Amino acid sequence: MQKAALSKGFIYIILIVGSMLMLLPFVWMLSTSLKSSGEVMMMPPVWIPSDWRWDNYETAWGMAPFARYTVNSIIVTVLSTIGELLTTILAAYAFSRINFYGRDIVFAVLLGTMMVPGEVLIPNYVTLSELGWIDRYPALIVPWLASIFSIFLLRQFFLGIPRELSYAAKIDGCSNFRFLWTIMVPLAKPAIVTILLLKAIGSWNAFLWPLIVTQSKEMRTLPVGLTSFSTEAGTVYELLMAASTMIILPMIILYLILQKYIIEGVAKAGIKG
Repeated sequence: MQKAALSKGFIYIILIVGSMLMLLPFVWMLSTSLKSSGEVMMMPPVWIPSDWRWDNYETAWGMAPFARYTVNSIIVTVLSTIGELLTTILAAYAFSRINFYGRDIVFAVLLGTMMVPGEVLIPNYVTLSELGWIDRYPALIVPWLASIFSIFLLRQFFLGIPRELSYAAKIDGCSNFRFLWTIMVPLAKPAIVTILLLKAIGSWNAFLWPLIVTQSKEMRTLPVGLTSFSTEAGTVYELLMAASTMIILPMIILYLILQKYIIEGVAKAGIKG
């Protein structure tokens, strides 16, 4: 009994230490955002500002058109997330419930594309340039309307739903489309919410692709807007951290609200870490 208690206590200690290490960058970001320019560069580092500079947030917001960047980020995140959810649900259902010639081969080929690094952007850029989409919303949204990982995750969840439900639905005259939206989707809510959350966070924080396909300030997104604080003269770290805090806060709130669905969705999908 005592051995089990010690083992459990050791696990808790490891988890607490790990949590503190994970939170450390966020604490440093918040602390730096409230410092003066002099305290930012002090050695040894100062964790608690002597003068809390809340005006850094107002100054950072006025350094660039962040209102426009926010609108762009919201549009891109919402539309790309909705689009990915639709393609993921339809594709996952097809690969898990509909028998068609070459289904498993096609799915294996799609899984193989996950090994292609995301940094291979030249073909995508050339295609979008030929379509005339550079520096427009389609360039920021259309290439990210489907995700093989999301399809794989939801397919695994669909495979765990008893087939007897589909047999009973077909006996009652239910079509595949109706069965998908009235039975499968509600049952797969944990996995769908997990996909929604991961996609929203990824789209909101995307930097490299929006930087490449946008040329004007009117089309920039929030992460790209952070480059406004880095110039040839140097980086204004306190303002950069203030802007970063404002940008990351919505995703932290969203994650805290929906975090339980990640564990539930991944566990029920049968994916082992």
